[in-house]
Amino acid sequence: MNVAGLAERNVETFGTYTQLWFEDREFSNVEMLDAAARFATALKDAGVRQGDRVGVMLPNLPEVGVAYGALLRMGAIVMPMVFLLAVPEIRHILEDSEATFIITSPEFQPNVAAACDGLAKPPRTIVVGDAVPDGCLSYAQMVDGPGRPHPVEDRGSDDLAVIMYTSGTTGHPKGVMLSHGNLLFNSENSARAVDLRDGDVSVQALPQAHLFGLASSITASLFKVKGVLLRWFTAEAFFEAVTRHRANSSGVVPTMLTYMLAHPQFDEVDWSSMRWVVCGAAPLPVDVAAEFEKRTGARVLEGYGLTETSPTVSVMRIEEPLRPGSCGKPIPNVDVAILDDDDNPVAIGETGEVCVKGPNVMKGYYKLPDVTEGVMRGGWFHTGDMGHLDTDGYLYITERKKDLIIRGGFNIYPRDIEEIIYGNPAVQECAVVGYPDAAMGEEVVAYVVLRPGESVTEDQIVDMCRENLAKYKTPKHVRFVDTLPKNPVGKILKKDLRDRARAEIPG
Repeated sequence: MNVAGLAERNVETFGTYTQLWFEDREFSNVEMLDAAARFATALKDAGVRQGDRVGVMLPNLPEVGVAYGALLRMGAIVMPMVFLLAVPEIRHILEDSEATFIITSPEFQPNVAAACDGLAKPPRTIVVGDAVPDGCLSYAQMVDGPGRPHPVEDRGSDDLAVIMYTSGTTGHPKGVMLSHGNLLFNSENSARAVDLRDGDVSVQALPQAHLFGLASSITASLFKVKGVLLRWFTAEAFFEAVTRHRANSSGVVPTMLTYMLAHPQFDEVDWSSMRWVVCGAAPLPVDVAAEFEKRTGARVLEGYGLTETSPTVSVMRIEEPLRPGSCGKPIPNVDVAILDDDDNPVAIGETGEVCVKGPNVMKGYYKLPDVTEGVMRGGWFHTGDMGHLDTDGYLYITERKKDLIIRGGFNIYPRDIEEIIYGNPAVQECAVVGYPDAAMGEEVVAYVVLRPGESVTEDQIVDMCRENLAKYKTPKHVRFVDTLPKNPVGKILKKDLRDRARAEIPG
C-alpha cells in the first residue's frame, strides 16, 4: 500500500502519454516513473535507508515529482520544505527531524549550507541544477547513472510517508506525520468529489511543497491527466497555460483569483475550456468567487482542509447548486462535528469548533505526543477553526479560534513573529495580528511598545523579521503604541488590535 504504486498503476492503466508539461518540455508518465525508479536506486547507493527523513526544498520543477516518487517507493519519508524558509527555520526542521539528506537547487543551497552549519549531524545535500558546489551530490549524475530501477517497497497503510512542518503556537514549526494510508485515502476520495476526467489538462500553479499542491498531483495520477506545471504562479503564466493548453481545471488559493481578476488581460483570455477550479487554503470571499464564475463560465469549488487532514475535509461538488460561503460537504468517509468548548455537539446552524474524524486524519505531530493528545480529544481532531453545518450537511467556516493569519494561502502563527521582535532589546511588548487585504486575503501588522528611553525604527523591526523568517511572514506594517489593550488578568486582547488594524489600515 505504497503511494508510489499509483505511478505504476497509472502506466499499466493508460499506457504512455504526456503527463507533465514544463517550460516547453513534455514528460511522459513512463519517463517520470523511470526517473523515480533510477533515482531511488541512486539514493540507496548514497546511503538513504527505509524510514530516513529527507528534505525536498525546490521550486516547482519536474524533479520534485521524481524526488517524491523515488523516496516513497524506497520507503523513505518525504519532507516537503517551502523554499521561502529563512535559515533558522530550515535549521530547526533539519535538526528536529534528524534528516539524513536534503535535496535543493543552486539558488537555495547557500541557505541550506548556513542552516547545516553547527548541526551535530548535518544532512548530505543533493543539488538539482548545473552549478553543484563542492561537497554536494549532483542530482543529474545520480538520476542518469547506470543503477537498476528500484522496486516499490511494500508499505502498510499506517507506515509514515510524509512529514510536513507547519507553523506552531510553540514558536517552532511542528512536523505533521502523514501515512501512506492517509494520502491514498485523500487522493481516492477527493477524486470522487471533483470532476476530473481522463484527457483533462490541469494547471499546476500551487507550490509542490504545499500539501494542497502535492495532494492535487497525487489525485491527478489516478487519471490520464496532463499537468501544466508553473515554476511559480503569475497571472500571465496562468493565462498562457489556459490559452495554450486548453486547460480544464486547477487548484488555486483565493489570492491567485484576486490577482487574476485584477489583471488587465483577464477578459482577453479564452476561458471556454475551463470547467472548474478548486479553491482552498484560506477563506474565499463570496464576491471573488462570484466574479470569477461570471467572467469565465467556470465553477469555483471552495474546499476546506488542513495539513493535519491530508489535507481535504470538504469540497463543493460541480453538480451542486452554488451555496455562497460554503466549502461543501465532507468528502466520502470523513465525518465533521461542530463542538463547543466542552466538546459537546452544538445545534445545527450554531457556531462551534470544527472537528474531524476519518482515515484522512494525521498520525500525529512528530516527537510531540502531548500536543497530539491535546488536539485528538475523544477521537476527534480539533482543528481550531470555528464554523457551522447547515441542515443539508454543508460546512461553513466562520472564523478562527486560534490567532492564525493566512496570507496568500500560507499559514502564519503570530508567535513566530513575536518571538523575533521580542529579541530586540528596545521592545517591551508586542502583539502581531492579521487584517483583511484584498490581494493577499490577510496582511500582517505588529503592534510594538518600546521600553522607556529606547528607540527603534519600523525598518529595523521589519529587517529583523526578514532575516529570521520566511518573507511571507514578515509584517507589512509596524505600529508603535504606548500600551496594548489587555483584560483584567493582563492578557493582550488581540481582537481589539484586529479591530484597530481594520479601522486604521486600508485593506
